Amino acid sequence: MDLLQTIQVFAKLAELGSFTKTADAMQTGRPQVTRTIQDLETSLGVRLFQRTTRKVRLTSEGEQFYERAKEILGKVAEATSLFGHTGNVMHGRLRVDIPTAFAQPRLIKSLHNFTVLYPDIELVLGVTDRTVDLVAEGVDCVLRIGELPSSSLVARHIGQIIMVTCASPAYLQNHGEPQTPDELHTHKGITFISGQNNRARPWQFFDGGNDQTYISRHGISVNESNAYVECGIAGFGILQAPGIILDRHLAAGSLVEVLREYRPRPRPVSVLYPSRSHLAPQVHVFVEWVREQFPILYGCWLES
Repeated sequence: MDLLQTIQVFAKLAELGSFTKTADAMQTGRPQVTRTIQDLETSLGVRLFQRTTRKVRLTSEGEQFYERAKEILGKVAEATSLFGHTGNVMHGRLRVDIPTAFAQPRLIKSLHNFTVLYPDIELVLGVTDRTVDLVAEGVDCVLRIGELPSSSLVARHIGQIIMVTCASPAYLQNHGEPQTPDELHTHKGITFISGQNNRARPWQFFDGGNDQTYISRHGISVNESNAYVECGIAGFGILQAPGIILDRHLAAGSLVEVLREYRPRPRPVSVLYPSRSHLAPQVHVFVEWVREQFPILYGCWLES
């Protein structure tokens, strides 16, 4: 294994903290990763990692070497990304995670176009509503909706997504249409629950310059985006969701927007990845592609 590959293996092990996960990410065997790190430590004359049965951690010497390794890999990534749009030099595995809300026909078809444009990139697509740990799970980048907590991840802004409150025509016929957010307490709501603690995600409204928050206390709770929307279509009650996942249902008339004049402030959509200085060319080209495609795909539901 040449020096550049050795540094790539070292950096990946430093990030993932696991020989097995590093082997999977680098598409090689665990023994090969072990030998590579042992040979590197022997050549440098220092121990780079503290190894236990559960965790692999950098030593102080390893931390110093990791900082230099990131600089080297960053320079290499910058050089190779100069030719990223030719469609021929892009190769390798690309692990992307998206919320279930985005796994709609329009985006999936566009992802297929991406693989046609870059046929040597092996795309691994994860679809989930839980928060993914990019470093621990070896994910290259993720799409996320909403305000982002402070972290070491790099976030690139895509746009502001318009939120819509709606219900089925049958529900509105039976229960009436609320005219203000204050009337929601007399209605059934569909609550989206997220996170490990199954927290209810509140609805937001914007009224005369003031933000209002509302959590439905009557109705059904759901922890998956597609099921959340289907409950609305089935007539369980009122829901609030990004316009991009409601678009076809609103157009078909299976859902009807309510409280339009109280639409909440749009929520940010971002693409996140672990490091700016250690960015693989295939990740770079995907991030730029996503930022270019989203306004094209969802122009009517996305603000800059």
